[in-house]
Amino acid sequence: MQVNETLNDGLKRGYEITIPGAELEEKVTTKLKEAQPEIELKGFRKGKVPLAMLKKQFGQRMMGETMQEAVDGAMNEHFEKSGDRPAMQPKVEMKDGENWKEGDDVVVTIEYEALPEIPEFDASALKLERLVVTPSDEAVDEALNGLAENAQNFEKKRKGTKAKDGDQVVIDFEGFVAGEAFEGGKGEDYPLVLGSNSFIPGFEDQLVGAKQEDELDVTVNFPEQYQAEHLAGKEAVFKCTVKEVRAPAPAEVNDELAKKFGAEDLDALKAQIKERLATEYQGAARQILKRGLLDQLDGQVSFELPPALVEAEAKQIAHQLYHEEHPEDQGHNHGEVEPTEEHNKLAERRVRLGLLLAEVGRKEEIEVTDAEMTQAVMNQARQYPGQERQFFEFVQQNPQMQQQLRAPIFEDKVIDHVVEKAEVTDKEVTKEELQKAIESLDEL
Repeated sequence: MQVNETLNDGLKRGYEITIPGAELEEKVTTKLKEAQPEIELKGFRKGKVPLAMLKKQFGQRMMGETMQEAVDGAMNEHFEKSGDRPAMQPKVEMKDGENWKEGDDVVVTIEYEALPEIPEFDASALKLERLVVTPSDEAVDEALNGLAENAQNFEKKRKGTKAKDGDQVVIDFEGFVAGEAFEGGKGEDYPLVLGSNSFIPGFEDQLVGAKQEDELDVTVNFPEQYQAEHLAGKEAVFKCTVKEVRAPAPAEVNDELAKKFGAEDLDALKAQIKERLATEYQGAARQILKRGLLDQLDGQVSFELPPALVEAEAKQIAHQLYHEEHPEDQGHNHGEVEPTEEHNKLAERRVRLGLLLAEVGRKEEIEVTDAEMTQAVMNQARQYPGQERQFFEFVQQNPQMQQQLRAPIFEDKVIDHVVEKAEVTDKEVTKEELQKAIESLDEL
């Protein structure tokens, strides 16, 4: 194998690798000889097929596999000797591929951008501030009152009282399309909260003002994208009977409320709420601490960035922000979204910090454990109730999805490693001050 350098400009590298044709032929012959004892063709006993016939039958396919193995091996050998680590998948092309014939040398060109040398930094010189918030009794009471509202009861209104938004009506109903009742369109003693938007658009609005024992027809149109295709876009009439009108009544903050939320009593529920609030505050404080760390690293550590990585990141940022600004455009037929100078600047920061943290993790041998990955997959799977198993299988078969789940865990572990070595000062603040600090963070 012969390797000639064709490009060395900054981080850009180019090489021409020549693999002798005789070497490939020898490897193909060796493979065919190894397989010969197990091959059986019509007219020949097992293991007795002549080598010439095997070459004619399988030689072309075997040559293709051998060429790929040789190129992969040559690249791996090159990276091992040079110490280069490509920033992205190298561009590999076979020179004169269309004119190549068996017996010729294989000449392959390789182009890539090498990862830069990442300078070391003194983590102990970093000075960070960690905000600390102790959950107050007022915050616990506020959370308790929120639980009471969510656990509200409904009390029956006096007969003749009209229903209004927020009230609950208990109804019997049956739906008809073109005069014919349809499957799934009937219900009895159904408690419907007006304004909850849990029924077809326009349904609940027509029950506002209804009274107990009222009988009325509610006319609505099923959405064009309705899940039941035979009803999509069609007009329906629901014959409704109002059996009760109920007004919302917040649940009392007492032991009974606590039991509804799985606590033994009110004191136990308060303790749970206080613990949850403390966890939330710590999570928010960690975001601020992390931002402070990244800002310092971005200002202190400088090195050349692979242009292709920056360009790809800038395009991704521009694409993501486009969809955030145009939520109505769900497809990808909007054409090329050109990154702005701001997008490029943000991309440079992300690439710089990403490479820096990756290098710290590599040198410190920080890894994501199987247990951590399993927990991440489980957390993600909860978003698909009833389809958890399918999601697990999807992740197992999708390396890209595995990397998406692994990357934030790895980054957090590296951040924690750096923070442990930095000088960190705790600062007591109020919940409001913490919230203000969170709101002041720019998205990265």
